[in-house]
Amino acid sequence: MTTLRRSLLAAVAAAGLAASAASAQAPQFFRIGTGSAGGTYYPIGGIIANAISCPPGSRCRATGDGGGTDGVPGLVAVAQATQGSVQNVNLIQSGNAESGFVQSDVTHWSYTATGLFEGRPKLDRLRFIAHLFPEHIHAVVRKDSPIRSFEDLRGKRIAIGLQASGARIGSELILAAYGLQPNRDYTPEYLNQAQGTERMQDRGLDATMTVVGYPAAAFSEFCARTGCRILPVTDEAAKRVIERAPFYAQGVIPKAAYEGLDADTPTLTVGALWLVRDSVPEDLVYGITRALWSETTRALLDGGHAKGREIVRERALLGRGVVPFHPGAEKFYREAGMLN
Repeated sequence: MTTLRRSLLAAVAAAGLAASAASAQAPQFFRIGTGSAGGTYYPIGGIIANAISCPPGSRCRATGDGGGTDGVPGLVAVAQATQGSVQNVNLIQSGNAESGFVQSDVTHWSYTATGLFEGRPKLDRLRFIAHLFPEHIHAVVRKDSPIRSFEDLRGKRIAIGLQASGARIGSELILAAYGLQPNRDYTPEYLNQAQGTERMQDRGLDATMTVVGYPAAAFSEFCARTGCRILPVTDEAAKRVIERAPFYAQGVIPKAAYEGLDADTPTLTVGALWLVRDSVPEDLVYGITRALWSETTRALLDGGHAKGREIVRERALLGRGVVPFHPGAEKFYREAGMLN
């Protein structure tokens, strides 16, 4: 064999090895649609994205490297800021996000094309990974505001959430339970809680409403800086909402949730779910579900956000309704003895 031939063969072999190594190190990206930066979805999404990731070149426990992460080998998960639940189900359906956080009412209505999604195409690519935490209706006013009840919101300017958010749906539901309709009984502003509290700070709005897990950063900052109150939801109004949307339940925002609150506030709650597109491979979703409920992720959630402590395996299966499990998630829960 000539020197030239040996050199060519060596070069081809080296190129093949390099290509193989490059292929083995190619990252797999996984998008999580969350919410606006001032809410709870976005920071929780960042914690979970970090927990389930193990980028190429990192040491992953799943591969026996003894690394510090329980993430999926080769996975790079990214939390994307969005308008919230309504946008997230559409991103998943269209394939513009692999997964997203969604309120349980929006999940059911969008999957079945019923309720507030009646007349629209069914979003049938949605699949269930896990229930994460309860979210609470917040109706926040300034501490010095004369508004004391939902009835006092008649004729007022109210931030009710972004157009494509579950917050808007929840806000409109509770206001309707008090007989208040947009553009007739109040002026709606389609703003997230950070934008709404900024406008209240300048007295450009009378109230900001949303559906969010407490403590929400925008409200924490506003209550500490300006002073706030949260309007209570009466039993009668709560029952009217639950009759229309049985995914809701009565709950409480404790006075310790935000600085300056004088008492616990009765309100309504709805579950925050993690959904994924049906086309995501089974082994990938299995690894993601395993990573979500690992001890390493437990520590990240406990230390990363107050709401993270409420993301517990014992409530992982709540709120699914009629939306099917993703096969990868279902496999994990069966192996864990959580499904028959």
